[in-house]
Amino acid sequence: MSLAALEARLAEDLACLDLPANPWVPPREGVTDVLVVGAGMCGLAALAQLRLWGIDRSLAVDASPEGYEGPWETFARMRTLRSPKSLTGPALDLPALTFRAWFTAQWGAAAWEALGKIPKGQWMDYLRWYRKVLALPVRNGTRLTGLCGEGDLLRVELATPDGPESLLARRVVLATGRSGLGGGAVPEVLQGLDRRYWAHSADDIDFAALAGRDVAVIGAGASAMDNAATALEAGAARVDLLIRRESIPAVNKLTGIGSPGTVEGLAVVPDAWKLKIHDYCAREQVPPPRHSVLRVSSHPNAQFHMGCAVTGAAPAGARLRVDTSRGSFETDFLIAATGFRNDFADRAELADIAPHVLSWADRPDFPEGLAKDGALGASPYLRDDFTFREKTQGACPALARIHCFNDAAMLSHGKVSGDIPAVSTGAKRLARAIAAAFFAEDVEAQFARLEAFDTAELQGDEYAPAPDLPGH
Repeated sequence: MSLAALEARLAEDLACLDLPANPWVPPREGVTDVLVVGAGMCGLAALAQLRLWGIDRSLAVDASPEGYEGPWETFARMRTLRSPKSLTGPALDLPALTFRAWFTAQWGAAAWEALGKIPKGQWMDYLRWYRKVLALPVRNGTRLTGLCGEGDLLRVELATPDGPESLLARRVVLATGRSGLGGGAVPEVLQGLDRRYWAHSADDIDFAALAGRDVAVIGAGASAMDNAATALEAGAARVDLLIRRESIPAVNKLTGIGSPGTVEGLAVVPDAWKLKIHDYCAREQVPPPRHSVLRVSSHPNAQFHMGCAVTGAAPAGARLRVDTSRGSFETDFLIAATGFRNDFADRAELADIAPHVLSWADRPDFPEGLAKDGALGASPYLRDDFTFREKTQGACPALARIHCFNDAAMLSHGKVSGDIPAVSTGAKRLARAIAAAFFAEDVEAQFARLEAFDTAELQGDEYAPAPDLPGH
């Protein structure tokens, strides 16, 4: 099969399913029905499902150039995906839309069987095809700069290649990926320190400039390994991994209960169970992939320092002095592979709504034993449709029209809006909620359409009325 044949098969599958549905949302002049902020994997999946279900006045914006949305060609520094190749990802239950179908159409079944993990660049190529074959409308080079309520709509401010733009939307979906609602989680000891000495793992790092230099990496997760390996492969003289724990976690706990039940159930179990499960997994931590660790340890100039918490950092001439629980040392550059946060601090575009968003820590039943300013406490306490809740009822009703479809939704909804395994489930859950809300909001118009519909099924020649009842 060729790629052209696969695209024909996809078109036939969609026709058999009577998709896309006919547009059915009453138009409002000058109003976009759904604006998706972010055109990475989650944003594309959400936009695709909305349009398949007939919500056609929807589009996405992304600050990146076309084909470079998401992390795959930027700060994702692994060689391959961490997920098994068998996962269907954003295919939305359409076999012809899967990575496997796309791959085998070009390289054949034998190549698929021989494939181990999916190279990350090839995954990005698949997402580029996904956008193209579904004809998804995305405006690149366009950044969200402001978001607030305006009556029963949302006022969206954008920075575009042609200058500032303002538009109205009924719904906004924040498909902002791993960075969620904030940005990189930076250790306090690095805050305020000259950036020539350090970077976050999600930053644009000039690894070529690290050739022949000493590098330190904070963390033991997958991104720590990927950044350490990239520095080593770029010719770093030495890489020291500073790992707070006494040993690197070996078991991915949440994978152990992976099932359709987990995907659907994490969104509906009581809050206490959501917190208990996610807190346990956070404390146990997700181990880095074995091949990622071996990629680092294969270099003799890589050093793993266990039980080595970073306690301070300060310039030491042209170098950086790093203080740890095991002593101090100097390095040329430090990379903080310390994850992300959801405190809105780096999101000026969300400043109008941020003070009003209810977090899990704002709940009166939030457990005393959990840090309110930790990852769980700072997570937004979302509704079933991914929308934010208000801290004070009535203070910001616009929140009920803004959907948090990114990594920050994990505590409320499970891992359906940030990772490959269940993104289709998340996209369908989101689109189902928006479709239902639009129908309810427009029920008068829908009823008017019902009353006005007059296409006759019967033409009057299908039967003849009997003149009398039997016996009369």
